[in-house]
Parts: sequence; structure tokens; C-alpha cells
Amino acid sequence: MSDLPTAADEARFWTIVESAWQLVGDESNALRKGLINRENDDAAYALDKHLPAFLDHLQALSEPLSTKDLTALDRVVERKLYDLDRSDIHEVTDGSDDGFLYCRGFIVAMGQDFYTAVTADPAVAVTDGECEKMCYFFAHLHNARAGDFPKTNSGISRESFSNPAGWN
Repeated sequence: MSDLPTAADEARFWTIVESAWQLVGDESNALRKGLINRENDDAAYALDKHLPAFLDHLQALSEPLSTKDLTALDRVVERKLYDLDRSDIHEVTDGSDDGFLYCRGFIVAMGQDFYTAVTADPAVAVTDGECEKMCYFFAHLHNARAGDFPKTNSGISRESFSNPAGWN
């Protein structure tokens, strides 16, 4: 039996992502909201300059977490990336194996509202929006702290084209 993220782990994950974005500032949050409604076609490119600050804040907010907590958050990221591993989303984002993974990392990094919008309507996704570091963010924090990568025991892979249900 594979381990699934708990509802509490998912809630914690989205809370920490939103908290990190709140620390980045109003401009980045307005751009993220604009992505969903396509208010600004250049929002994904404009958000590139905010991603390093977001990731720095995410790391700082993760400092007090235990390795068990980091594993749980990595399991959530892994599941979200897996669920986004679909041909209809790939048609919008494009990308090679790694490129498509990084596009899915961007979708997750933009927060729960954008993630939910893209899963409901892949046309909301953007071409060339990438966040490579989000894909293994909590795994790397776990490795830095514990000297090994977390064992999520999920039975899935976050790598591109690994979700058979998404590629019928």
C-alpha cells in the first residue's frame, strides 16, 4: 500500500506556500491572481523575478520543520506534480521531460488557486513558466538536514510522462 498525503499535510503545504508569497509582496500576489484570469499575458515572465524571493521565504518558513514534516510536504509536492502529469496540460505548457516537470513545478509554486484552476481547465496553464526548484524543494531540504532524500513511500514518480491516467 502506498502512502498518500493527508488532508492536514496538503493544508499545511498550501498554507506555507501562501505564507511565502505573502512575504514576497503585493505585486507578486497580484500577478499570481492575474494568471488565472489572463489579466496580464506577461504575468508568468514578470513572476520570474519574484521566484527567488518566494523560494528564500519558503526555505526560511521550513527551517523549524522536522525531517518527518519535510517528507510529508515532499509527498504533497510529488502527488501534485503527478496529478498535473497529463497530456492536456502538456499541450499548453509544452516542454521536454525535464521542461514539462519544471512547468508543473511552476504551477504548484503559484499556489493552490492556480493549481486548482489548471487542473480544472488546462488552458489556464502558461507556456514557459518554470520553477525547477519547486519540484524537489522539500526533498533537498531533507537531504541537507538528514543527509538523505526522503522516502515518501508513495508508489508514484513526479517525473514527466509517468502518470498513465494522464496519458490515455
